[in-house]
Amino acid sequence: MTNTSASAHGESAYAWIRLAVALALMTIGGSGMYSMAVALPPLQAEFGIDRSLASLPYTLTMIGFGVGGILMGRLSDRFGVRAPVFTGAVCLALGFVAAGSSQSLLQFSAAQGLLIGLLGTSATFVPLVADIALWFTRRRGIAVAVVMSGNYLAGAVWPPLMQHFIDSAGWRATYIGTGVFCAVAMPLLALALKGKPPAISGERTARAASSQHDTERPLGFTPGALQTLLCIAGVSCCVAMSMPQVHMVAYCGDLGYPAARGAEMLSLMLGFGIVSRLLSGWIVDHIGGLRTLLLGAVLQAVALALFLPFQQLAALYVISALFGLFQGGLVPSYPIIVREYFAPREAGVRTGTVIMATLFGMALGGWLPGWIFDLTGSYRAAFANGIAWNLVTTTIALVLLARARRLAAQAA
Repeated sequence: MTNTSASAHGESAYAWIRLAVALALMTIGGSGMYSMAVALPPLQAEFGIDRSLASLPYTLTMIGFGVGGILMGRLSDRFGVRAPVFTGAVCLALGFVAAGSSQSLLQFSAAQGLLIGLLGTSATFVPLVADIALWFTRRRGIAVAVVMSGNYLAGAVWPPLMQHFIDSAGWRATYIGTGVFCAVAMPLLALALKGKPPAISGERTARAASSQHDTERPLGFTPGALQTLLCIAGVSCCVAMSMPQVHMVAYCGDLGYPAARGAEMLSLMLGFGIVSRLLSGWIVDHIGGLRTLLLGAVLQAVALALFLPFQQLAALYVISALFGLFQGGLVPSYPIIVREYFAPREAGVRTGTVIMATLFGMALGGWLPGWIFDLTGSYRAAFANGIAWNLVTTTIALVLLARARRLAAQAA
């Protein structure tokens, strides 16, 4: 296989093998993000802390994940994708072992935030997405959607798996065992990421030539103003999104259901998120990034509202599936909006900034419902809080769509 032949014929056979390896690595790396969903109740009991403090390690993990994406992206640009993946394997393994051996919340939080979030899980997101994009041409969109779905696949696989071992062996042994697995599996998979990606010539020029929007005044805003609005929308939708993802197991426990049922609902939620993420690529091609954002925000608010009147076990399974199906396309719509309305030369920094905002929203959304629960003694106000944040995203999407229609009418 040569770079020339790969470029000429679209995708080589090795590109698809590389995609499968990247998907596996992202699924394993995502263990660090979703471990807190099942560790939260035993962590709270172990250290005798309230729900908001027990949620803090998740918040630190998400902040570390966001900042670490920038660091690992630069490492990948300079030394190739293997460097961050090997680094992430070592740090993720050390982080799980350190967290499982911690004797205080401070030690546990440091292991989650620094080793698991900043240097571990982050190494299997931005570098792998960027790498796969360089190996595909005709099917680049679906390839990126597939590898990004590894984040949801991790959410579907790891919570029930870890809950099983927590129930049988305890959370400490489960954390240490997960670390050992990462130390063995990730380096072996990383060995398959060989070679440099095929060169894709003229892509930036072609993209710039095809732009139909004023990148100096996107949607009539300054680039900085539009960037700020997208960041606010990203924070808001992800505060709402992370509430069920982080607190589903604890919520079921408060309703009197076994923790295993909550883990199954979380797995179902994130499993349908995979379907949603893949479908969002098809949807955005037909209706555009802004309409996809609006559609996702409205549907996510509907799913959150359904949690308020329905608390029966069967209903919670159905609503969890709906929530996963509705929210999976929200975050992928932001890079599409950036491509549509910003200059191509700024795509990297603009996309990275918005993704950072969504991760900050996930971090805030993991902690805020715990604080509201401690304040009110139930999750009802926390669900209402999520709906309110979601309405912010909906309002911003409506404003931007109205601007786009008015500018299109003026141009016509």
